[in-house]
Amino acid sequence: MSTTGLPFDDIRDLVSRMPGPDGRAVHDKRHREGDLTKPDGSLGRLEDLSEWVAAWQGRKPAITRPLVAVFAGTHGVTKRGVSPFPSEVTQQMVANFAAGGAAINQICATYDLGLKVYDLALDYPTADISEDAAMDERTCAATMAFGMEVLAGEPDLLCLGEMGIGNTTIGAAVFAGLFGGTGADWVGPGTGHDAKGVALKAQVVDEALTLHGSHLKDPLEVLRRLGGREIAAMAGAILAGRMQRVPVIIDGYVATAAAAVLFAMDPRALDHCLFGHVSAEPGHIRALEHMGKVPLLALGMRLGEGTGAALAAGIVKAAVSCHTGMATFAEAAVSQRAPD
Repeated sequence: MSTTGLPFDDIRDLVSRMPGPDGRAVHDKRHREGDLTKPDGSLGRLEDLSEWVAAWQGRKPAITRPLVAVFAGTHGVTKRGVSPFPSEVTQQMVANFAAGGAAINQICATYDLGLKVYDLALDYPTADISEDAAMDERTCAATMAFGMEVLAGEPDLLCLGEMGIGNTTIGAAVFAGLFGGTGADWVGPGTGHDAKGVALKAQVVDEALTLHGSHLKDPLEVLRRLGGREIAAMAGAILAGRMQRVPVIIDGYVATAAAAVLFAMDPRALDHCLFGHVSAEPGHIRALEHMGKVPLLALGMRLGEGTGAALAAGIVKAAVSCHTGMATFAEAAVSQRAPD
């Protein structure tokens, strides 16, 4: 528990106590895998995915309550013109999610995934990161704690996504603060900026890095100074997933920024996470490579909303179904390969 009373100390304490994978569940999974009616290794990465689920659920893998959680936040930096869309679109899209009209609604319906959308004080944007810290420590820690509550419904697979006009600029700032480089190294077109708009985003990120530069050795300070409420909430949800043994699928560029904060605290903090896809946002592949993570899909997507994570969840569900539903050689009365 916190020894100083500072809000971030409880987060640091959780990171220091993260459980590891369940070795017994992995052993049992591998034993069954060898008896299934197929050549060893013939399902490729699907076999790795079902083992990943078993390791972090700590039991025979099963996905019966998958959830896509989308966190929405607003950003003061949008007043700088870093997005071609106005900030009001964030609230309008949250309403679209509620009405079932967004891409994520269709993907969730297709793969039978639950969907919850969280409005993170949309009427109160975080501060412009080029002028001030986005949040104070208490607000940031409280938002992380709010994100942890997504586990209250006891999902057995959690997919994380976001919505927030201007948050690719925020994501770029977080990556630069954690991994180094300039704004130009991390920014991209986001929701459709031209070259001039991308250059403006890079300038704003550089201004933020200059303003906060002396405070960026601590990943949680990077989060509160350069991040946003949706990024803080996703970081909290990832950490809660680890503590409660729920495997987590990360969406695209902005969701990966949330994961990167925890990675910078402890590279093992993301062992229970799968990166659902690599975004078309150019900084995403760089971030994944920096963390040594291999995404499942590469479809040229850059929508956010948890869409890439939800698509990946469909494949993970199929991987688990193959492992648990296939017959063994004995059950199917199929002859096994003759010994060499």
